[in-house]
Amino acid sequence: MSRQMVRPGGRSARVQASVHTAVRELASEVGRDALTVPMIAQRAGVTPSTVYRRWGDLQELLSDVAVERLRPETAPGDHGALAADLTAWAEQFLDEMSSPAGRAYIRDALLGDPDGGNAGQCSAYAAEQIDVILTRASQRGEKVPDVETVIDHVVAPLMYRILFRPDGLGAAYAHRLVTAALDPTGR
Repeated sequence: MSRQMVRPGGRSARVQASVHTAVRELASEVGRDALTVPMIAQRAGVTPSTVYRRWGDLQELLSDVAVERLRPETAPGDHGALAADLTAWAEQFLDEMSSPAGRAYIRDALLGDPDGGNAGQCSAYAAEQIDVILTRASQRGEKVPDVETVIDHVVAPLMYRILFRPDGLGAAYAHRLVTAALDPTGR
Protein backbone atom coordinates (compact mmCIF):
# COMPACT_ATOMS: atom_id res chain seq x y z
CA MET A 1 0.00 0.00 0.00
CA SER A 2 1.48 3.36 -0.96
CA ARG A 3 1.80 5.78 1.86
CA GLN A 4 0.87 9.40 1.43
CA MET A 5 2.80 12.24 2.99
CA VAL A 6 0.95 13.51 6.07
CA ARG A 7 1.92 17.12 5.58
CA PRO A 8 3.21 18.92 2.51
CA GLY A 9 6.23 20.61 4.10
CA GLY A 10 8.69 20.34 6.92
CA ARG A 11 10.82 17.33 7.71
CA SER A 12 8.57 14.93 5.84
CA ALA A 13 9.04 16.85 2.59
CA ARG A 14 12.80 17.08 3.14
CA VAL A 15 13.03 13.34 3.78
CA GLN A 16 10.99 12.57 0.68
CA ALA A 17 13.12 14.90 -1.46
CA SER A 18 16.42 13.52 -0.17
CA VAL A 19 15.31 9.89 -0.56
CA HIS A 20 13.96 10.51 -4.08
CA THR A 21 17.22 12.24 -5.03
CA ALA A 22 19.22 9.34 -3.59
CA VAL A 23 17.19 6.83 -5.62
CA ARG A 24 17.69 8.75 -8.87
CA GLU A 25 21.42 9.28 -8.29
CA LEU A 26 22.11 5.71 -7.22
CA ALA A 27 20.04 4.24 -10.03
CA SER A 28 22.17 6.13 -12.55
CA GLU A 29 25.40 5.17 -10.77
CA VAL A 30 24.89 1.49 -9.95
CA GLY A 31 21.73 0.57 -11.84
CA ARG A 32 18.19 0.13 -10.61
CA ASP A 33 18.57 -3.60 -9.94
CA ALA A 34 21.47 -3.01 -7.51
CA LEU A 35 19.50 -0.61 -5.28
CA THR A 36 18.89 -1.52 -1.66
CA VAL A 37 17.07 0.34 1.08
CA PRO A 38 20.21 0.64 3.25
CA MET A 39 22.18 2.05 0.30
CA ILE A 40 19.45 4.60 -0.45
CA ALA A 41 19.03 5.53 3.21
CA GLN A 42 22.77 6.11 3.63
CA ARG A 43 22.90 8.37 0.55
CA ALA A 44 19.79 10.26 1.71
CA GLY A 45 21.13 10.72 5.24
CA VAL A 46 18.29 8.86 6.94
CA THR A 47 18.01 5.51 8.64
CA PRO A 48 16.72 2.47 6.78
CA SER A 49 13.87 2.30 9.30
CA THR A 50 12.75 5.76 8.12
CA VAL A 51 12.52 4.45 4.57
CA TYR A 52 10.68 1.28 5.63
CA ARG A 53 8.30 3.23 7.84
CA ARG A 54 7.41 5.69 5.08
CA TRP A 55 7.42 3.41 2.03
CA GLY A 56 7.17 -0.13 3.36
CA ASP A 57 9.65 -1.70 0.96
CA LEU A 58 11.97 -0.92 -1.93
CA GLN A 59 9.32 -1.54 -4.59
CA GLU A 60 6.90 0.95 -3.01
CA LEU A 61 9.71 3.51 -2.82
CA LEU A 62 10.59 2.96 -6.48
CA SER A 63 6.91 3.30 -7.31
CA ASP A 64 6.68 6.61 -5.44
CA VAL A 65 9.77 7.93 -7.24
CA ALA A 66 8.39 6.80 -10.58
CA VAL A 67 5.07 8.58 -10.06
CA GLU A 68 6.92 11.77 -9.21
CA ARG A 69 9.10 11.41 -12.31
CA LEU A 70 6.03 10.86 -14.49
CA ARG A 71 4.50 14.17 -13.35
CA PRO A 72 4.60 16.68 -16.23
CA GLU A 73 6.92 19.59 -15.54
CA THR A 74 5.26 22.12 -17.84
CA ALA A 75 1.86 22.92 -19.27
CA PRO A 76 1.14 21.59 -22.76
CA GLY A 77 2.27 23.86 -25.58
CA ASP A 78 -0.16 26.22 -27.29
CA HIS A 79 0.07 25.77 -31.05
CA GLY A 80 -3.05 27.79 -31.83
CA ALA A 81 -5.52 24.99 -32.61
CA LEU A 82 -6.89 21.92 -30.84
CA ALA A 83 -5.57 19.41 -33.39
CA ALA A 84 -2.07 20.89 -33.29
CA ASP A 85 -2.02 21.13 -29.49
CA LEU A 86 -3.30 17.60 -28.94
CA THR A 87 -1.05 16.11 -31.61
CA ALA A 88 2.05 17.77 -30.15
CA TRP A 89 1.07 16.61 -26.66
CA ALA A 90 0.39 13.03 -27.84
CA GLU A 91 3.72 12.88 -29.67
CA GLN A 92 5.57 14.13 -26.60
CA PHE A 93 3.65 11.72 -24.33
CA LEU A 94 4.51 8.83 -26.65
CA ASP A 95 8.15 9.86 -26.85
CA GLU A 96 8.52 10.15 -23.08
CA MET A 97 6.54 7.06 -22.09
CA SER A 98 8.04 4.77 -24.75
CA SER A 99 11.65 5.67 -23.89
CA PRO A 100 13.57 3.13 -21.83
CA ALA A 101 13.35 5.44 -18.80
CA GLY A 102 9.63 6.01 -19.36
CA ARG A 103 8.93 2.29 -19.57
CA ALA A 104 10.94 1.70 -16.39
CA TYR A 105 8.99 4.41 -14.58
CA ILE A 106 5.68 2.94 -15.76
CA ARG A 107 6.75 -0.51 -14.59
CA ASP A 108 7.92 0.79 -11.21
CA ALA A 109 4.82 2.94 -10.72
CA LEU A 110 2.58 -0.08 -11.22
CA LEU A 111 4.64 -2.77 -9.47
CA GLY A 112 4.70 -0.99 -6.12
CA ASP A 113 1.05 -0.03 -6.30
CA PRO A 114 -1.22 -2.88 -5.22
CA ASP A 115 -4.16 -0.57 -4.47
CA GLY A 116 -4.01 1.35 -7.78
CA GLY A 117 -3.43 4.78 -6.28
CA ASN A 118 -0.28 5.47 -8.26
CA ALA A 119 -1.88 4.37 -11.50
CA GLY A 120 -4.75 6.73 -10.74
CA GLN A 121 -2.29 9.56 -10.09
CA CYS A 122 -0.52 8.95 -13.39
CA SER A 123 -3.88 8.93 -15.14
CA ALA A 124 -4.78 12.18 -13.41
CA TYR A 125 -1.57 13.78 -14.74
CA ALA A 126 -2.58 12.94 -18.30
CA ALA A 127 -6.18 14.06 -17.72
CA GLU A 128 -5.00 17.40 -16.29
CA GLN A 129 -2.79 18.02 -19.32
CA ILE A 130 -5.60 17.12 -21.71
CA ASP A 131 -8.02 19.34 -19.81
CA VAL A 132 -5.66 22.30 -20.27
CA ILE A 133 -5.58 21.66 -24.02
CA LEU A 134 -9.36 21.22 -24.29
CA THR A 135 -10.13 24.27 -22.14
CA ARG A 136 -7.81 26.43 -24.21
CA ALA A 137 -9.42 25.19 -27.44
CA SER A 138 -12.91 25.74 -26.08
CA GLN A 139 -11.99 29.31 -25.15
CA ARG A 140 -10.89 29.80 -28.77
CA GLY A 141 -14.36 28.67 -29.83
CA GLU A 142 -13.36 25.24 -31.09
CA LYS A 143 -15.56 22.19 -30.70
CA VAL A 144 -13.89 19.88 -28.20
CA PRO A 145 -14.44 16.31 -27.02
CA ASP A 146 -14.47 15.58 -23.31
CA VAL A 147 -11.37 14.49 -21.43
CA GLU A 148 -12.51 10.86 -21.15
CA THR A 149 -12.94 10.61 -24.92
CA VAL A 150 -9.33 11.70 -25.41
CA ILE A 151 -8.18 9.29 -22.69
CA ASP A 152 -10.08 6.42 -24.37
CA HIS A 153 -9.07 7.22 -27.95
CA VAL A 154 -5.54 8.60 -27.57
CA VAL A 155 -3.94 7.80 -24.21
CA ALA A 156 -5.29 4.26 -23.74
CA PRO A 157 -4.16 2.96 -27.14
CA LEU A 158 -0.78 4.66 -26.75
CA MET A 159 -0.23 3.05 -23.35
CA TYR A 160 -1.36 -0.35 -24.59
CA ARG A 161 1.02 -0.19 -27.52
CA ILE A 162 3.89 1.12 -25.36
CA LEU A 163 3.46 -1.75 -22.93
CA PHE A 164 2.46 -4.64 -25.17
CA ARG A 165 3.02 -3.87 -28.88
CA PRO A 166 5.75 -1.27 -29.23
CA ASP A 167 6.62 -2.04 -32.85
CA GLY A 168 5.52 0.65 -35.26
CA LEU A 169 5.03 3.32 -32.64
CA GLY A 170 5.80 6.82 -33.79
CA ALA A 171 4.50 10.28 -34.42
CA ALA A 172 2.32 9.09 -37.31
CA TYR A 173 0.49 6.67 -35.02
CA ALA A 174 -0.11 9.38 -32.42
CA HIS A 175 -1.35 11.71 -35.15
CA ARG A 176 -3.83 9.09 -36.44
CA LEU A 177 -5.21 8.58 -32.92
CA VAL A 178 -5.71 12.31 -32.40
CA THR A 179 -7.37 12.69 -35.80
CA ALA A 180 -9.77 9.84 -35.04
CA ALA A 181 -10.55 11.22 -31.55
CA LEU A 182 -11.36 14.67 -32.92
CA ASP A 183 -13.45 13.37 -35.81
CA PRO A 184 -14.83 9.94 -34.91
CA THR A 185 -17.02 9.94 -38.03
CA GLY A 186 -13.91 10.01 -40.23
CA ARG A 187 -14.96 13.06 -42.21
